[in-house]
Amino acid sequence: MTHTLNPVDQLQSEIHRAALHAGPAITALARAGYAAKGVVYVLVGGLAFLAAVSSQGATTGSRGALRTLLQQPYGRVMLTLVAIGLAAYALWCFVRAVVDPQRDGTDAKGIGKRATQFCKGIVHAGLVAAAVGMIRGSARAGGADDGDSVRDWTAWLMAFPQGVWLVGIAGLAVVGYGARQIYRAWCADLDKRLTLDRMNPGAARSTVWFSRFGVAARGVVFGVIGLFLVVAAYRHNPREVKGVGEALGTLARQPYGPFLLAAVSLGLVAYGGYQFILARYRRIERP
Repeated sequence: MTHTLNPVDQLQSEIHRAALHAGPAITALARAGYAAKGVVYVLVGGLAFLAAVSSQGATTGSRGALRTLLQQPYGRVMLTLVAIGLAAYALWCFVRAVVDPQRDGTDAKGIGKRATQFCKGIVHAGLVAAAVGMIRGSARAGGADDGDSVRDWTAWLMAFPQGVWLVGIAGLAVVGYGARQIYRAWCADLDKRLTLDRMNPGAARSTVWFSRFGVAARGVVFGVIGLFLVVAAYRHNPREVKGVGEALGTLARQPYGPFLLAAVSLGLVAYGGYQFILARYRRIERP
C-alpha cells in the first residue's frame, strides 16, 4: 500500500531535498552574511566611538551607517557588496528557520530559536531594501532611520485593542534578550560552534574573550532599547521609543557618558569582529 504524504509534509520534504542539493551554496551564503553583518556593526560602533572622543562621528543605527558608507569614495560599490551580503544573511536566517540545518529542533526552545531567526531574516531583508533605495537614489534615500521605523511600528501596534500591553510585552522581551546576551557573553561556550583548533591556544582564548566583549556590549544596547519600549507603553506614547543610534546617544548623556559610550561602541566594533570570526570559523551544518 502506497503511503501518500499530506501537502504540508510533502512541501517540507521538497524543501529539505532542495536544501540538501544547495548545501555548499547555503554555506557560502551564511559566511557572506556574517561578514556583511560584521561590516554594519563595525561602522555603527566606529562612528559612535568617534562621537565619544571627538566631534567627527555620530551615534546612529544600521541605516545611518549604510548612508555613511555610501558617502565614501566608491560608496555605491561598497554598499552594493554589503547589500548583497545582507541579503545572503537574511536568506540564511530563513533557511535556519525553515530547514533547521543547525538542528535546533521542534521542541519549545527550538521553535523559539527558529522563530527568532525568521524575525532576523525579516529585519535584514528590510535593511537590504533600504540599502537598495540608497544605491538607486541618494544618501537620503532608503526609508526612515532605525528609530523612526521602530516608532512607526510602535504607533501602529498601539492602535490595536490592548496594543499598549503588546508593546510593553515586546519591550520586556527585548530587555530579556539583552540580558540573555550579557549572560551569554559571560557564561556561554561561544567557541562551541567555532573551529578554532587551527589557531594556537592563546589566539583562540583571545578570540573568545574578544567575542564575549562584543556580545555583552550588544546586550547593553538592546537592554536600553527594550527599556524605552516599556516606557513608551507605560506612557502610551510611541515617541518614547528609541532606535540603536538614539540608545547610544542616551548612554552618552549619562554621568561619565563619553566613557560609557566609548566602551559600548568599542564593544559593538568587537561584535562586528565576532561576526567576521563567525564568517571564517563557524561550523555550519548542511541540511
